[in-house]
Amino acid sequence: MPAVARDVRLSLLDRSRTRAGEPDSAALWHTIRRAKRAEELGYHRFWVAEHHAVPGIGSGAPTVLMAAVAAATERIRVGSGGVMLPNHQPLVVAEQIGVLAALHPGRVDLGVGRSLGFTAPVRRALRTDGTDTFREDLDELRAYLDGTAPVTVRPRLDAPVPLFVLATGKGLAVAGDLGLPVVVGGPVLDDTPAGGEALADYRDRAGDRAYLVVSLDVLVGDPDLALPEAWALAAARTTGEFPPLEPPDPTRPLSGRQRATVDAALRRTIVGDEETVAARLDALVARTGADELLVSSSTFDRSALAESDARLAALLTGTVGHRGS
Repeated sequence: MPAVARDVRLSLLDRSRTRAGEPDSAALWHTIRRAKRAEELGYHRFWVAEHHAVPGIGSGAPTVLMAAVAAATERIRVGSGGVMLPNHQPLVVAEQIGVLAALHPGRVDLGVGRSLGFTAPVRRALRTDGTDTFREDLDELRAYLDGTAPVTVRPRLDAPVPLFVLATGKGLAVAGDLGLPVVVGGPVLDDTPAGGEALADYRDRAGDRAYLVVSLDVLVGDPDLALPEAWALAAARTTGEFPPLEPPDPTRPLSGRQRATVDAALRRTIVGDEETVAARLDALVARTGADELLVSSSTFDRSALAESDARLAALLTGTVGHRGS
């Protein structure tokens, strides 16, 4: 069987994607079941996400879902991809993570990002005014976590919680200057001079503390498995609403703009049989120098997704595992 050659960790990011015809609760229970299976397969981390008032995503409370996932598993690291700092007070984030880390020592990660709500009504509901205070909020959060802030967070942490920055563009520079691990996805991963320069700049800034997590969609199986997510993205770009997943239908009529969005999403998705996926992952890891792959893919058919998770884990047999943080 082909295998990804470089020693790279393999993790999953599950966004609790809803499916057409199902209640939102089904997505949450599937996230927990998928986490238990990921642990059995040897994945390094299992992360959940934060999205507010999105029809296609069942959870807007990552720390609550992290607690459920951690309680249902025993060894796999559990984290957030991520907690969006503009939506939360850093003290509250530190307290929530502190409780999780106390209950599940050595297993909790904290990924943080700067994204605001998807629509203007959601941003108003979150009480965000668009002011960029990410660097200041990040510094404040780090002080709470490492015990150097004027206010002491309870419970006191016996060991540091690994902190990751979800970043594109400016966020890469912030993560590099702070020497923090970074999670990147999207256009920065394209084989372009700009993407390569951004990643190189991060490594220069972070020095020997650099740690690059590449987040992308990977599916081992029929290429049509990638269509439901691509269609949902096209719908979001044209209607402003990110919908639940629907079964793939290659004959589905699309506008020119929707077709362009679908085609772009499919180009960024690594999908196919083991040989195809291994070759594309090898090329990506060689180009980016990724230390870890955080696979964020989903599809309508849950059994096909479970099979993809298992086949992907088998591609990295001997390289995945629980090596520290």
